[in-house]
Amino acid sequence: MWTVHEVSRRTGVTIRTLQYYDRIGLLRPAERTEAGYRLYDEEALERLQQILLFRELEFPLKEIHRILKSPVFDRDKALEQQIALLEMKKEHVERLIALARDIKEKKGERRMDFSAFDTKKMEEYAAQAKASWGQTAEYREYQEKAAGRTREESGALGEQLMGIFAEFGAVKTGDPGGETAQALVRKLQGFITAHYYACSPQALAGLGQMYAAGGEMTENIDRAGGAGAAAFAAEAIRIFCAAQ
Repeated sequence: MWTVHEVSRRTGVTIRTLQYYDRIGLLRPAERTEAGYRLYDEEALERLQQILLFRELEFPLKEIHRILKSPVFDRDKALEQQIALLEMKKEHVERLIALARDIKEKKGERRMDFSAFDTKKMEEYAAQAKASWGQTAEYREYQEKAAGRTREESGALGEQLMGIFAEFGAVKTGDPGGETAQALVRKLQGFITAHYYACSPQALAGLGQMYAAGGEMTENIDRAGGAGAAAFAAEAIRIFCAAQ
């Protein structure tokens, strides 16, 4: 067992922060002495490591609390995804450093390359990871429905979903706020609700942002509906949700 002072010295986390984590229920001590002093065991320190990893990824404390107390939280899977996110973050910082050095070395030359600031891939992965950490009721419902399906049934649903995006692609030169595009948004929302989870306007808006964020999800939608289908669907969803 370690006292709060010993944990603070060992981890670099201030005593005040540890006391605050206890107050909000994020990190409880394993025991308390008769005098009321906090004592932490190895399990508590492992939880603190998880908290600190999420904090490095700039997760709010309330969100960390929801994730860690979720009944579907998978520690090993979370660590794998945290590693992937931290590697993306490292690559992002390295690109920024390289850009800054390049600008410094080429004084007087204009450099209009902004690709180093692009974080879309990282943001998309983070959104997917958050969902898989079970923080949302939607993901829990998705897991429950998916548990009873065969691989063939899941594949068939995926093809049907891509079929809807193919329909978006067929009208992508039109008005995303028009009747046809908005009808497709309602069709998409209904399909997700029927087969995956209750797709509220808030959940749908989040999906729309992910569709246009770049990366694998955007590529899959554009593969189904042609280049620009994901961006068109995302804009149609944005308009739809704004009117709700």
